[in-house]
Amino acid sequence: MDGAPYLHGEKQNLSRTTSPKSELQSWSSTCDSSSAWLVDGLTRLTELHHCLDDTLQLPQTQEALRRQPHYSSVENLLEQFLRFVDVYGIFRGSVLALKEEHSAVEVAIRKRDESRVGLYVKARKRMANEMSKLVNEVRMCTRSSEPVSPNTVNVGDVELAAVVSDVVKVTVMVSVALFNGIALSFGPRKSTTWMNMGMMKKCRVDDQDQGIHEFEQVGVKSLLGLRKKGAEEVKFTLKKMRELEASIEGIETCSERVFRSLINARVALLNTLTS
Repeated sequence: MDGAPYLHGEKQNLSRTTSPKSELQSWSSTCDSSSAWLVDGLTRLTELHHCLDDTLQLPQTQEALRRQPHYSSVENLLEQFLRFVDVYGIFRGSVLALKEEHSAVEVAIRKRDESRVGLYVKARKRMANEMSKLVNEVRMCTRSSEPVSPNTVNVGDVELAAVVSDVVKVTVMVSVALFNGIALSFGPRKSTTWMNMGMMKKCRVDDQDQGIHEFEQVGVKSLLGLRKKGAEEVKFTLKKMRELEASIEGIETCSERVFRSLINARVALLNTLTS
């Protein structure tokens, strides 16, 4: 079977990744820095990983992965997907911690209790720092891939290698947009900008120094001096806090789906290595 060409059905399975991949390319070019935009990107990323998982389940795909001499080995792919899983696991914990502080400070705002505001501000800064670290961590996934040589392996293997490589790059692209957006929203304004890793190279999504729109609607200043604020002003602040909470929950739900799809991909790769 070594060197055997892909069957028609397998080519169709590989081509299934083309549509969600193209959709993500279009998504990256329409950045509006909103939580809805990020949710859309995470949803499309999950669909892409579902297509990849279906492809990885095929015996012919597993055979092709085992005979990769020059492309990133299965062990290398396992390392990349383990990094993705770890990163999204850390993200889950960070979001959960932020939600707890967010709920607590909403209660405090209603009571005009400023004692919780400081803790909430620290939680936001802590998350910004964590997100900056995750940006650096997830970018490492694109630095360890080696291009496959069409002169040394059959056409089917080249196609599979290209698909897996693009999935990794797109996963990095969406993840950087998510983590960097939160870091910009909750952290100090420095030289960091939204970045789009792109399909084949790095380029800017937006040259403006901005974070996620809904996240930036609740600035630290709006939470200070609660006892001096009028009823309408407090009511408006609470409205923005609820909108932010809804945005966080939307991102949390979609990132959880990405997390699960990453685990499934790694399990499929691990089965390939051990079978």
